[in-house]
Amino acid sequence: MNINNYVDRDYRLLHGSKDLKYFNIKVKESDLAIGVDADACNDSLVSLCLRELKRLRSELEYYIEMHPEFKTSFVPIELFPTAPEIARIMGTAALLAGVGPMAAVAGAIAQQIGQMLTQYSREVIVENGGDIYLRSYHERVIAVFAGQSKFSNHIGIKVNPGGQALGICTSSGTVGPSISLGTADAVLIKAGSAALADAAASRAGNQVKTGKDLLKAIEAAQEIAGIMGILVIKDEQMAAWGDIEIVPIVVK
Repeated sequence: MNINNYVDRDYRLLHGSKDLKYFNIKVKESDLAIGVDADACNDSLVSLCLRELKRLRSELEYYIEMHPEFKTSFVPIELFPTAPEIARIMGTAALLAGVGPMAAVAGAIAQQIGQMLTQYSREVIVENGGDIYLRSYHERVIAVFAGQSKFSNHIGIKVNPGGQALGICTSSGTVGPSISLGTADAVLIKAGSAALADAAASRAGNQVKTGKDLLKAIEAAQEIAGIMGILVIKDEQMAAWGDIEIVPIVVK
């Protein structure tokens, strides 16, 4: 596997929303691509997002110092009463999905930044390492990156949220640095919460060891309240369930 494609975020070259303006912010492992209305994008907004990202990470890192199990557990755990909001969001998503709270970290951060941005921009897309918070009034197509699979960057998920927030998050056992107990090339989850979609993608992805396990991943997702749909890719095989509209993408 050529992991450089993931680390360099080459898939971001596919951002094609002409009505949005994109910028990037990065703090340690958090590497966000943010799309907002062109007339809302300015240096002050970029600085605001960077400060918010630093705040979220600082609160989470401090909490982990006090509660190390929050970082290492692979199952839901009880939070301390002093847990910050970001940790509570992660803990709630983890409980629903039956995984450890860190399985929701990227989606939770994208969600918190995205919700803040809705005060400044009608259209908001926040992508954090393949985990997306989206609030849009227009039809969008989210490209699917699935490592070396033939489907990678050749199919997308069409969504038409109508102004409702969506979480569209992807877990992989063959791409990127995140821990997965499975070997799926991509498990994409669609939900009303990015934190929940992130946690659920991890839960479903853990079920896939071979191409025969796609149904196991779908069944795992179906057990989680709040999941709208799932797409699973392993090598040359693909399966989907729920509110998932798959469309082809032509890479020019």
